[in-house]
Amino acid sequence: MRPRVTRALIIAGLALGTPPGLVSAGAQPAAGQAPAADPFPTPIESTRDIVAVNIAEFATIPNAGSEAPRLMLLIDEPGTRRLFVNTMQGMIYSVSYDGRTVTPYVDLNAAPWDVAVEARGRERGFQSFAFHPQFGQPGTPGYGRFYTYTDTSAMTATADFLPSGDGHTHDTVLLEWAARDAAAARYDGAAPRELLRLAQPFPNHNAGHIAFNPLTGAGTPESGLLYVGVADGGSGGDPYNHAQNLASAFGKILRIDPLGRNSGNGRYGIPAANPFAGDGRADTLGEIYAYGLRNPQRFTWDAKTGTMYVADIGQNIVEEVSPVTRGANLGWNRWEASFRHANRSIDMANPRSEAGMTWPVVEFDHRDPLFTRSAVTGVHVYRGTAIPQLAHLLLFGDMPSGELFYVDADRLPAGGGQSAIRRVLFNHDGSRKTLLQLIHEKNKAQGAVAAPRADIKFGVGPQEQVFLLNKGDGTIRVLVP
Repeated sequence: MRPRVTRALIIAGLALGTPPGLVSAGAQPAAGQAPAADPFPTPIESTRDIVAVNIAEFATIPNAGSEAPRLMLLIDEPGTRRLFVNTMQGMIYSVSYDGRTVTPYVDLNAAPWDVAVEARGRERGFQSFAFHPQFGQPGTPGYGRFYTYTDTSAMTATADFLPSGDGHTHDTVLLEWAARDAAAARYDGAAPRELLRLAQPFPNHNAGHIAFNPLTGAGTPESGLLYVGVADGGSGGDPYNHAQNLASAFGKILRIDPLGRNSGNGRYGIPAANPFAGDGRADTLGEIYAYGLRNPQRFTWDAKTGTMYVADIGQNIVEEVSPVTRGANLGWNRWEASFRHANRSIDMANPRSEAGMTWPVVEFDHRDPLFTRSAVTGVHVYRGTAIPQLAHLLLFGDMPSGELFYVDADRLPAGGGQSAIRRVLFNHDGSRKTLLQLIHEKNKAQGAVAAPRADIKFGVGPQEQVFLLNKGDGTIRVLVP
């Protein structure tokens, strides 16, 4: 029997979402614990091959009461020629292409929808959103439709997916909204329709990213399919063994048709091409596209190769960026990146020694001098031309420190070390700075306390503009030529 961890103890001990007694992502070992293994003792080159880019403030999002807006995701909606950005507290704002006009689009907590966003702690809140590819195309099934993915304290509805053990701190819901006029300045539709609901056993490792593959053409089988990242449900070490369990939705990337109706609850579709949709087994979920994930916060597609990549936050030791293919097993909780996961540490003997696993292309460890704690985020492959020094680079970041990194997207490393990883720094006031330094300068100008972390997030706009978001100063920044 697994020892019962009470909700009060979990909440009291959160450090990057990890309960007491469990070493958090990037945290130092507790007194009496052995030091964590160090798989990559050679540090990331901090001064070699730095790519320096110009950065500009693009737009400012209003505070959420007395708190800075916790910016999560920025996406382009080309049909109505607007950017949209969400805050973890529950707002979506539209932003004009020039950044000069910021308009509240919808407040998930407002009447009459009252989603009751659960935004306590660092990890819970309004996680992600996505616009249907047909959002701005009148007369199509997806016209006006967009999707929000949020933690909620409203837990009376029956969940579609339950954890494999006890505990129920909150729910995560995927909702469909339908605007009457896609071009309206503010959302003008009815209350959202619930597509699916997950009962979360712990307050960390909840949801993640949702997105449509932007590379699919209209009318193709892939068009209109929504990818949904689901973390392993929390605590530490995946105590319920969700990620490797094909009967569980936790620790997966799901792929669904939000306009379909052949799911178990009849509210969305399960694509026939999903790897387990037609296997005839009752112990697999047809919604699963890939499995073996711990905390998949962000994924993307390379516009040149079509490859899907995910940034999956590690536990105590290793962060990873990995390719994702149909039916892929990314290893957790048997493996943490390239190493066998062993009692909240790793066994460095025989890395990558299990057949059938998908291994990372990028790995870095928490002991690197650039970090005090670590959690991978990103990820984007830059195939634009406006900023030549970024061309053909796979960009990813470390969320707490705000460090931005790159590797060559056309000559990807095969994991196994940090030798290929290089830094991206920002030209500002005659020197090169990190994002956290820029945030601190902004905090000072705002008369605010310096943010302890950057909590860096990416966004991509028209002509492959790259935006950087954070949770500390409400400023959207854009990389510029």
